[in-house]
Amino acid sequence: MKFTIDEFRAWKNKSVTLLGMSGVGKTHLSMLLRNHHWFHYSGDYRIGTRYLDEPIMDLIKQQAMQVPFLRDLLRRDWIHISNNIKVDDLGPVMSFVGKLGNPEIGGVPLEEFSRRQADYRRAEIAAMRDVPEFIRKAHDIYGYDNFVNDVGGSLCELDEPPVIDLLVQHSLILYIRVTEASEEQALIERAQTSPKPLYYRPGFLEDQLREYLGLNGLEYAAEMDPDDFCRWVFPRLFHSRVPRYEAIARPHGYTVTSHEVAAVRDERDFLDLLEIAIERKAAGEE
Repeated sequence: MKFTIDEFRAWKNKSVTLLGMSGVGKTHLSMLLRNHHWFHYSGDYRIGTRYLDEPIMDLIKQQAMQVPFLRDLLRRDWIHISNNIKVDDLGPVMSFVGKLGNPEIGGVPLEEFSRRQADYRRAEIAAMRDVPEFIRKAHDIYGYDNFVNDVGGSLCELDEPPVIDLLVQHSLILYIRVTEASEEQALIERAQTSPKPLYYRPGFLEDQLREYLGLNGLEYAAEMDPDDFCRWVFPRLFHSRVPRYEAIARPHGYTVTSHEVAAVRDERDFLDLLEIAIERKAAGEE
């Protein structure tokens, strides 16, 4: 959606999609807005509770069945296992995606990893397709005036234009850009200090895996240290995603910086920032 300042101010039931790398402030804004009567739609929470719930549970049960004591309890239906994902703790989704590498030190074999990556992509597409219906539910069922769509950092990797078109049709796209080298380095260092499972475009993963194996004198992904690969690949993933985010934001949305987002303290600050972004776009200053 595109607006003039007056049109934005007159927009009664606002819906905003936050776009950007993990760590730039999307969830910070979403949680803040939730305290100001905005419906917080977390794409990864929807993925974990709706589209990957059964695969996550199957993976957990598969691991539990390797423990004789738990296997007996599961077979007799004497215990119940549930997916306890939370909006602010997406651990089950990350555990399902896993890290590529040596299974003996917590890695996932390449074939299985690729299958999970494909499952995650399908789930993220489905979760984004649910956004228009949840905008309706937020207002008609739950009584929220406004809606914020907190998408995963991998939205730009999906190569699924109809999903972007749908979000543009039903929400204002707000891209949070990292502009300062120090902030960029902080995000990279944070990811390298505590490596997390990530989604990779198949072509990107193939290229990076080939290079990593060559640099380290390895023949197979099963020989890799999964954490070391995550640390090595993250800066490359970060820089590969920036032009993809901008290719969405430039024609379809508005841009603010992570520094500006960090200064937002309440709903009024957020709305003021959106107006600044709209004015910049109109003046061609992005």
